[in-house]
This record gives sequence, C-alpha cells and structure tokens, in this order.
Amino acid sequence: MRKLTPYFLLIPTFVIIILFIYTPAFNSFKMSFFQETYFGDKKVFVGFDNYIDLFSDNEYYNVLKNTFIYSFVSVGLTIFLSFLISQLLILDLPGTKVVRTLIFSPYAVSPAISATLWAMLFTPTAGLFSYLFQITFNLDVKWLTTKPYSMIAIIAATVWKMLPFDLIFYIAALQNIPDSILESSLMDGANGWIRMWRIKFPLVTPITFYLFIMNFTTTMFSSFGIIDIMTRGGPLNSTTNMIYRLYLDGFAFQDNGLASAQSVVMFGIMSIITYLYFKFVEGKVHYQ
Repeated sequence: MRKLTPYFLLIPTFVIIILFIYTPAFNSFKMSFFQETYFGDKKVFVGFDNYIDLFSDNEYYNVLKNTFIYSFVSVGLTIFLSFLISQLLILDLPGTKVVRTLIFSPYAVSPAISATLWAMLFTPTAGLFSYLFQITFNLDVKWLTTKPYSMIAIIAATVWKMLPFDLIFYIAALQNIPDSILESSLMDGANGWIRMWRIKFPLVTPITFYLFIMNFTTTMFSSFGIIDIMTRGGPLNSTTNMIYRLYLDGFAFQDNGLASAQSVVMFGIMSIITYLYFKFVEGKVHYQ
C-alpha cells in the first residue's frame, strides 16, 4: 500500500491536467477539421480545408512575420537587459535589497494593467515618451497608430513585463558562482567586461537556456492582453501576431474551425522551435 500512495497523491494533478490541458487540446485539434455554424448548432467535416484556407491567405504570412519579430526581439532584449541589470543588483550596496523587492512588481501586474500603463505612456497628447521625444528630438511620434513605432511600443511593454522574472533567476545564479573563479580571473588580469561575458555568462547558461523557452512561450501565448489594449493589432495589422489573429477568427468572426487550425499551427511551431533549440543549443550549455 505504501508503494501505491505516491500514485494516489498524483491522481488530482492528473485529473486537472487531463480536464484542462489534454482534453481542450484534443478538442481543438479535432475542431480544426470541421466548420461550425455561427450558433454552433451544426458541424460539417471539411478535412484539411481550414489549413488550406489559412495558408492560402497572404495576410497570415504577415502574421507569422509579426509573431517572430515580436517574440525574438522581446526575448532577446529581456534576457540581455536582465543579465546586465542583475550585475548591479548582486552588489552589496545600500538599498539593493529594497530595489530587488520593488523591481519584481511588474511581474505581479496583469498584462491588461501593464498594457494600460504603457498605453498611457505612449499617448500622443499626454504620454511621457511622446513628450520626451517632442522636447528632445522635436518629433511628434504617434506610437500606437504608426508603423513601425507600434511594434516598438508593444515590445517595450512586453520586455518590462517579463524582465523581473528573468532578474530573479539571474540574481540567484550569479550569487551562486564560486568566488574562487572570479578571484582567479582577477589574478589573470581579466577586466569587468571580460569577467561578465567570458566567465559569468557561460556559467549561467543553464538559466539562459531555461529563460529563453519560458519567455518565448510567454510571447507566443500570453501576449493577447498587451496587444489588444495597446494597438488592437494595428495599424494595418502590423502588430497582429498569431495569438491575436486566433482571437479575431475565433471570437470576433466566430470561425472556430479556422481558429482551431491556427492553435494547432501555433503548437507545431512552438514544438519545432523547442526541438531545434534543444538540439543545437543544449550542447553549448555549461553545467557546473
């Protein structure tokens, strides 16, 4: 009986996973082969027509491009900035602990609230960034309604939202680097820049490896709130990514079959990127 106890304890977890993850995923895959009436009272099997319609739409390729630009730039900037900022937050300076506590607050804010704050900052008439650009460069930038500034705006909001999560991991990883390694590098004449990128960064590559996957997943699947509130996918669909296009087809246009096909495509793309990342990058990760 004692041997079976762990399995009994896992039953609630398995039930939740099956009900709220695997079952909806299976239903979505199944629905991608059907067309449904507007009120959902009738379904017609259409085979691969939803996928054919999706990839026959030239606008969808623009959506894919927007998704990759938004995701890779956001993830790259977040990892780069969090690694740099964490160098300061591990220093034993007055107020460092307070800053560490406060800097985590953006992660606790919902994406909708984050987007609202940043939309206010980018407002042409009263936004702080618009004002700074006006007095500094004499430019009246319409951040949320002009290409390519709208993409820059949602990337900035996304980086701000994800940055605290990465900082926590980098701070913990940097604090666990043995002092003997850093002292040896000082004796060898390595300056701060070399120690940062040639010694510290390779030693925290397991954290970077993990953060890339987590951040990329966030930008792929959790970016709806930021985009919907700040730009609604505009101007001219220039900030419409895959998750927002899925929302438009599934909820605004009530085309559940096409939306389900898009969810399957998203899952496939995420799986391929994750596989390639593990295949070609994991070998370069330095495990202590």
